[in-house]
Amino acid sequence: MFVSAVFVPLIIAGFMFYMLNPVVELLMKIRIKKWRVSRSIAALIVIVTLIALVVLGIFSLVPLLTNQIGQLIQNAPHIAAQSQKQISGFIDHSHFMHNADVQAYVKTLESSFAGWAQGFIKSVTTSLGTVVGTITNVTITAITVPVVLFYMLSDSNKFLPAIKRFFPAKREQQVTDLLRKMGNTISQYISGQVIECLFVGVFTTLGYFLIGMPVGLLLGIIAGLCNIIPYVGPYIGITPAIIVGLILAPSKLLWVIVVVIVVQQIDGNIIYPNIIGKSLKIHPLTIIILLLAAGHLAGIPGMILCIPFYAVLRTVVIYVWNILQLDREKEMNNIKD
Repeated sequence: MFVSAVFVPLIIAGFMFYMLNPVVELLMKIRIKKWRVSRSIAALIVIVTLIALVVLGIFSLVPLLTNQIGQLIQNAPHIAAQSQKQISGFIDHSHFMHNADVQAYVKTLESSFAGWAQGFIKSVTTSLGTVVGTITNVTITAITVPVVLFYMLSDSNKFLPAIKRFFPAKREQQVTDLLRKMGNTISQYISGQVIECLFVGVFTTLGYFLIGMPVGLLLGIIAGLCNIIPYVGPYIGITPAIIVGLILAPSKLLWVIVVVIVVQQIDGNIIYPNIIGKSLKIHPLTIIILLLAAGHLAGIPGMILCIPFYAVLRTVVIYVWNILQLDREKEMNNIKD
């Protein structure tokens, strides 16, 4: 509890810092006669604007989102019953399923799914009792993050001098260059992921609304959030839409798949290569291996963080290797002289 209370606001503020620091730098270039915008004022403008946008989003989207979540919870027993019914129908009409061993195995899966669905419904109902605690934690985080973010944005110019003090004077310029490269790598990745997730979330939601998909806003938001995991995320994001479409709106299922394919094709061929791919230049096979390893070791948080961590680590290794090579060449030249 203590660790999450301390580190969650810091991590959120850190991610937002890399997104918003370029905006602060841009505002600082504004000059009105002899007066210019200071870093603190620019940071304050950004924070106030961000809070206003969040409040506007809450009042605009939360009522609709809450209503759709309520619909989904209300239909959960129906979804479970229909799924069990369809599995039973498939068993009855399939020649392959007449095999006794296969039937026994599928019946076990059927019972497991029914038990899972009932357990899910029960857990949702039970978890309503923890709403107060959750709201309290969210409120504390919502208050803490803007404060931490403000100090990060307003004092970011002090970070570099503080770090350089730990290194010899002859290495100060190299440390400065390395830290800037690391910052650019993180900033490009985070900004690119935010743009990509927004694109997928917004256009998937619009597509679901156009085809009349039930709980389209909720499913679109899930698709956008899941897209933060490269390659694997889109498949996770479409799963709830397929389940809901199959049970509540079977006639929409084909259109759901069409919407997802169109959005993912645009994202995979235009958005991702131009926004993230060009900046990170990580081979797809490397990404898949990283995701498998990180998912095994740290679950979903590991899958989300492994790509930027690898990108930063690679930046450091390449830069240090180049510095060592230059130092070695200088030593060889000095020996020859």
